[in-house]
Amino acid sequence: MADLEFDLVVVGGGITGAGVALDAATRGLRVGLMEQRDYASGTSSRSSKMFHGGLRYLERLDLGLVREALRERNLMLNTLCPHLVTPASFVYPLRHGLVERLYVGAGVLLYELLARLADNPLPWHSHLGSRSMATLVPALSSTGGVRYWDSVVDDARHTMTVVRTAAAHGAFVANSTRITGLDLEPGKPGSVSAVDLETGRSVSVRTRAVINASGVWTDDIESMAGDRRIDVQASKGIHLLVPRDRIDSQTGIILRTKASVLFVIPWGDHWIVGTTDTPWSLRRAHPAASRSDIDYLLTWVNSVLKEPIRAGDIVGVYAGLRPLLKGESDQTSKLSREHAVIDRGTGLISVAGGKYTTYRVMASDAVDAAFSYLDRPSVPAVTSSIPLVGATPHSDDRLVGRYGSMTDQLSMGGGGDRKVVGDAPYLRAELEYAVTHEGALHLDDVLTRRTRLSIETRDRGVAAARVAAEIMAEVLAWDGDTVDREIDHYEARVAAELDSQSQPDDHTADAARMGAPDVRTGVAE
Repeated sequence: MADLEFDLVVVGGGITGAGVALDAATRGLRVGLMEQRDYASGTSSRSSKMFHGGLRYLERLDLGLVREALRERNLMLNTLCPHLVTPASFVYPLRHGLVERLYVGAGVLLYELLARLADNPLPWHSHLGSRSMATLVPALSSTGGVRYWDSVVDDARHTMTVVRTAAAHGAFVANSTRITGLDLEPGKPGSVSAVDLETGRSVSVRTRAVINASGVWTDDIESMAGDRRIDVQASKGIHLLVPRDRIDSQTGIILRTKASVLFVIPWGDHWIVGTTDTPWSLRRAHPAASRSDIDYLLTWVNSVLKEPIRAGDIVGVYAGLRPLLKGESDQTSKLSREHAVIDRGTGLISVAGGKYTTYRVMASDAVDAAFSYLDRPSVPAVTSSIPLVGATPHSDDRLVGRYGSMTDQLSMGGGGDRKVVGDAPYLRAELEYAVTHEGALHLDDVLTRRTRLSIETRDRGVAAARVAAEIMAEVLAWDGDTVDREIDHYEARVAAELDSQSQPDDHTADAARMGAPDVRTGVAE
């Protein structure tokens, strides 16, 4: 990157930044992307793992947002990445008679009518009586329900695949690269200063414009350009993973809470239960759940289950921060999920807010704005017709569901077809592939994002750490000290998160996390 001049440099390797890089590259721009940790290491690996329209936004009459999100969901299912997306049904259990059934049914019907405007491939909703509910969802005590359809996706894998697709179209991408300064002057080539966290090397990259897609770090990047704060507010959401046999159901579940909604989402051999929606003002790199967060989710989900979930049933917990645009309300569940593109004429364009599902729209709007800094006419976005690498029809085969048409690139020989650990499905070949093809540089990248061992096993992936590190060592030429350091860092991070989950609130949980160093910098964060 230091030897080239770019039309755009993108800051942030989450789904928005990845989408911007792909959008720009497919419009013929020279684009570079820099991510300070790993692709999707922030919010984009810690979502509710759904492509959906946002049924609850209908109550606020956000019809435009819902319709836009449903159009994007359908694009993923039909064209862009059908191998990565799994259709999933959800039941809304009824407890208040005919009036509630009419109200919920009308909302779901409107949801589906909006989806039908954009080639919806999913079935229509259905009304269920007590007998049907007892068959479909024995875990619930309910007089009836309404069943509708959305979709589930591995967010980290999807984000990484968007990055790979951008690179396939000519984008230059670099993780483990931290932005340290911006020197921009409209109408002239400016520069981005950065440091390679793997080697400590400082670089300066020339560019005509910068797109800031750094999520909850948006205001930090704005300050580097001397721009005033956008005032992006972080909202923490946590999710729990419990074994599939702990909730006797053939479908996901959606519930109303006092502040928002709660989902029980099918996820392989587990259910994901989430989410919370609370303000967060502490350190942004490693948000973690507190005991209060976990108790909140258990209380709500147990309010409808015949057999309650207990703390000992929880296999994994993860926490993420949503970057919301600050509104008039202090309650984060009421802040806008709309996105904004901010351009103050300095050469820095920030895109903030939004939903994971609408990342492609956010990217298109940001790149549209960037053309004002380029000596060429604007051209329209084309990403709605460009499948992601590996795109192939959805399959029940686990490997095809992760790699699509690239499944045959996995090296199954030499023991690659053996599992990493016995209680999870991941193969040794997948860990090697994560390094050779998917940009993984550290043990945490592999155990937390290229696989989900960190949340899908009761020991949070610790038993797999040495096997995984030794597989990575063969590809990255790590010595024994490096292997030990990677394992120590991973185990320290897991221990810190478990300590946090035993603390009653966020402030004490934050204190419990201190001392787990970032392996890329060696600094405790």
